[in-house]
Amino acid sequence: MKINRISAFSCKNVGGNPAGIVICDDMPVAKEMLKIAKDVGYSETAFLHKYNDGWRIRYFSPEVEVPFCGHATIAAGYVLGEQDGVGSYKLYLNDGSIGVSVERTTSESLYISLNSPQTFSEPAPSKYVIEILKGFDLSNNDVNLDFPVHFASAGAKHLIIVLKKHEKLTTMSYDFEVVRNLMAQEQLTTINLLWQASSNQFHSRNPFPPGGVYEDPATGAAAAALAGYLRDISWLGSSPFEVLQGEDMGSPSRLLVEYQPEIGTSIKVSGESRHLVEQS
Repeated sequence: MKINRISAFSCKNVGGNPAGIVICDDMPVAKEMLKIAKDVGYSETAFLHKYNDGWRIRYFSPEVEVPFCGHATIAAGYVLGEQDGVGSYKLYLNDGSIGVSVERTTSESLYISLNSPQTFSEPAPSKYVIEILKGFDLSNNDVNLDFPVHFASAGAKHLIIVLKKHEKLTTMSYDFEVVRNLMAQEQLTTINLLWQASSNQFHSRNPFPPGGVYEDPATGAAAAALAGYLRDISWLGSSPFEVLQGEDMGSPSRLLVEYQPEIGTSIKVSGESRHLVEQS
């Protein structure tokens, strides 16, 4: 079984978030896919096979199946683009479907965009937020009050926390087990910690303890959820905007995010990708 190793949302051909992409004749059973994801060791491995007018896709971290993963979707689009050419591809999730499009920017480069599932956000309970912040050795005084803390989803559920100071983001650390247990209470995929650099740029870090991963270097699903949340709170910034992630991990990543004004509608998340070492 060939495992394509792709780094999604790379920045100038470096960095990005690695994902394993497996094109299957038939979808393996969940137990086998989880084992393969553990062996690959990336935060996500996606499995695809031909289905109806598109592709069935499932996503596995080393610990658990997740309903949607942005960077693995971008990586899957990259592999499909190399295999079948530029164009649009329909991907069937466990619940619903999404689209991924592939464009050629140069003779050797592909640019991939996904259209997320519909978005939803709601305020997080204050007691829960306080407990989460404690896990990061933070308090409400560290939170930018222009951005109320919300749960947000665009296919997977995240917690959105925007900090006042960049320094608090760059020095992020947390109690892995405490935060993992708190996230399990709300079935969160990641916590999206952010700092707003300008009206069209955020810096982000995404702890992912439910997947057994301390931090994700590029999180497309969280970027889509962020855009839906910003739209819901009538953010005064601009669309498209960019999310810079992975810098503090030594794996710089760039995600371009675009949304339409209609509440709940799909978010477009785009980025570059690059090949890593492949193995069979």
